[in-house]
Amino acid sequence: MSTMDVLEVTVQGNSSRRDFVRAALVGASVLAAPLPFAGTAQAAGRSDARTATGSGAAPGGPGTPSAFAPADKLGFGTARERRSPVWFTLEGGRMSETYHPDLSTPASRETQLVVTDGRSFVERASDVPTRTELPEPGVPVYRQVSTGHGWQAVARYATDPQRAAVLVDFEVRSTNGSPLQVYVLHDPSLSANGDDDRALPQGGALVAQDAKSASALMAEDGFAESTVGYFGVNDGWTELRANKGRLPHHYSTAGPGNVVQLGRLRLDGIAHTRQTVVLGYGTDATEAVGTARRALRTGFTQAAHDYASGWRAYLAALPKPPASLRSARERQLYTASVMTLAASEDKNNPGAFIASPTMPWAFGTDHQLAPVSGSYHLVWPRDLYHIATGLLAAGDHGAAERALDYLLRTQQPDGHWAQNTTANGKPFWTGVQLDETAAPMLLAWLLDRHDAHTLDRLARGADFILGYATDGHRAPYTQQERWEEQSGYSPSTIASVIAGLVCLADLLHRGGRGGQAAKYLAAADTWRDSVNGWTVTRTGPYSSKPYYLRLTKDGRPDAGTVYDLGNNNPAPVDQRAVVDAGFLELVRLGIKSAADPVVRNSLAVVDRHLSVLTPSGRHWHRYSHDGYGEQADGAPWDVNRPEVRHTSGRLWPIFSGERAEYELLDGDRHAAAGRLRDLAATAGETLLLPEQVWDDQPPAPRVRPGTPTTSATPLAWTHAQYLRLAWSVQHGRPVEYPTVVAERYLRG
Repeated sequence: MSTMDVLEVTVQGNSSRRDFVRAALVGASVLAAPLPFAGTAQAAGRSDARTATGSGAAPGGPGTPSAFAPADKLGFGTARERRSPVWFTLEGGRMSETYHPDLSTPASRETQLVVTDGRSFVERASDVPTRTELPEPGVPVYRQVSTGHGWQAVARYATDPQRAAVLVDFEVRSTNGSPLQVYVLHDPSLSANGDDDRALPQGGALVAQDAKSASALMAEDGFAESTVGYFGVNDGWTELRANKGRLPHHYSTAGPGNVVQLGRLRLDGIAHTRQTVVLGYGTDATEAVGTARRALRTGFTQAAHDYASGWRAYLAALPKPPASLRSARERQLYTASVMTLAASEDKNNPGAFIASPTMPWAFGTDHQLAPVSGSYHLVWPRDLYHIATGLLAAGDHGAAERALDYLLRTQQPDGHWAQNTTANGKPFWTGVQLDETAAPMLLAWLLDRHDAHTLDRLARGADFILGYATDGHRAPYTQQERWEEQSGYSPSTIASVIAGLVCLADLLHRGGRGGQAAKYLAAADTWRDSVNGWTVTRTGPYSSKPYYLRLTKDGRPDAGTVYDLGNNNPAPVDQRAVVDAGFLELVRLGIKSAADPVVRNSLAVVDRHLSVLTPSGRHWHRYSHDGYGEQADGAPWDVNRPEVRHTSGRLWPIFSGERAEYELLDGDRHAAAGRLRDLAATAGETLLLPEQVWDDQPPAPRVRPGTPTTSATPLAWTHAQYLRLAWSVQHGRPVEYPTVVAERYLRG
């Protein structure tokens, strides 16, 4: 993927999120160099296709290796109905990845318009100013308005509630009176792999298939002409650009390889301006074509109506946004957050909520780092806990129950929960994170689940924690802490396992099995008494008073033990010089008082070293010297590349929520309400909340600190934190606060 494809163009209108002009970051116009996107298609429908040389199979395979679109999405949608296992994302003037048959499986890379007058210009919608709109928060029927040289296009998106199909309503008008040729460009990436697809015509559709799945691209009035080709070699976009808007070839088949499809719509922008295009999916070509045909018969208007009705009915069954949200935009963000989390649940695997429908940075482009699609569109027990508690706060008790049921189904044979799983429950990455094994205990306590099956599973997880050992250390030493990059004694992990064991003990008592609780409470008490000795330094460089470290590698916080931070930080760092705010979990989970002097001093240290005041409020870095973020010029994060010398982690909006929950427990409701507004201020123009926002060292002067970076957007955890905090501020205390833990440790 080229640098300009990873970077992005200006968005027309008041799009503060993308006003920095990605091309400016590399010192070039977006239109100055062609990008090898593509097109396939075969003549279908009425036969007014233009004459061109060449037919049959496209030469030149397999094409440039596939890569996914940038992760900073502007739209994410799906129908509420489980009969429709398909999801779409929007990014930069186009529909970017779709997912089918589950949320861990991207099935295409992009679908967008190409417009030409056949003489003077050829433009893709992603190359011109585009405004993306969400007309009704909570109902993901998005509009994209793109304006090119002598044309304007409006695209509306919805999925068919009855089947696995995405419908796009295109309206294209000439703004200077000259007739246009309008093409739809589609890049399939079936089964999360775009390098083994085949393209062929079938039943008037442009079909792509691999060994597991198939897609069918169809137009309401058929395609006037079409071609297929290999990405970056002879795909339709490359050929149109090279031939001033004309197709010299009409290849009908291609593959296996990175194939792309292109079909000309029967639009001229004057007499004919509107057309519906459908992308249907199935297990094979026949099923995909049938799905697309039935969706076309339903039509965009009816499908969009039913799609919107499903979302309105879901939202109507939930409580209204709390009064803590003062402005209309904050209430709209709340509704959009509920929708985003609900849309993140897999249709075929209830309770499987993914972290984000994105593949940030090198996870989407670097086949050495990520040879198999994964990472964010997986289910992480920690993220799932946050998603479930966010939806529980919003009134969707059923979603939280399904999330816990999913966790119980996917517990590993030895009792722990995998670092992450695909939507169908298959472990993906295999690190052991003890906080993720404690998370189901915390969620079960909030749901008051003490049936025998639940208690059996949770007790098995607790036994795993009690018996866990690695690197010569026993629990609560963990192979990975919550940022998944280091082993050691982590305050946030230790807080989670203490609280999880206490919550489990309480559930065991409620379930008539109190005799099992003693060993869990004994371990929790010992670890509570020991956490400061493992993680609080008195000899660190940041304060003469004791403060919490991010972690210690050896349980000796006053020792100058060094370790490699990773993320393009080559020099080892003294553990006493690495801090984060993970110790706040000790307060949020009822183990330490908000007034604890070590907690207060640690907050002062963190604020001095990790916080940045932006126009969107004060936000925090993850930890000292974090390298998980873009390069200095805005280029993507990557690792193990000699040309990538340094990357910088930016600010994470979730920390505004974590600080606010602390402030509520400290009795400062006013400050917490301010954090709620700060968190809302980081949302983009379509009300999606990011993983990270720019700090005070943005990649270009026009990049505004406090606005979303090119990190994963939407991040479900951020949306969940917003929902939870809105209700926490309303009630005056964190809604997920485990009172049974506080009663044990703070009652005196």
